[in-house]
Amino acid sequence: MPVTRDIAATYRRPGKTLRAILARGVSEPRALAYLMGACGVMFVAQWPRLAREAHLQGTELEPALGGALLATVIFLPLIFYVVAGFSQLVATAVMRPIGGYETRLSLFWALLAAAPLALLYGLVGGFIGAGGALTLVGAAWLGVFLWFWTTGLREARRLAGPGGEEGAV
Repeated sequence: MPVTRDIAATYRRPGKTLRAILARGVSEPRALAYLMGACGVMFVAQWPRLAREAHLQGTELEPALGGALLATVIFLPLIFYVVAGFSQLVATAVMRPIGGYETRLSLFWALLAAAPLALLYGLVGGFIGAGGALTLVGAAWLGVFLWFWTTGLREARRLAGPGGEEGAV
């Protein structure tokens, strides 16, 4: 199934969609592709805001784009790997153990599936600027991301069964 269909399906049934993705087997390159795709979309989502700020401040756009590229495509994936590892430790401490791959895939897929709202956030930030609309869209993005991530972790825990780590890497 194309990733765009999976993203649309996630908004209807996030648990079922992640279950189908996990059923495709362990593929670390696929998980990394989801993460890099999400970070790429987050980079693109910043363009309208950065262009607005550069125009209003009378500065060059290219240095801001370079900094955003460095932050979102180089450093952010590393941070998300650390967050995934930490969430695996927390999940193991408070509930049934979840495999490392399942934990990473839950986080990375939640980021990619919530990416359309990140694009909307960028558009609102670029065209309207700071204010209530930007806060509302940001809260919606955060809420949807957390919904997808927690649903994914619950689904991964359920698939692991009572024995624990089904497909740990």
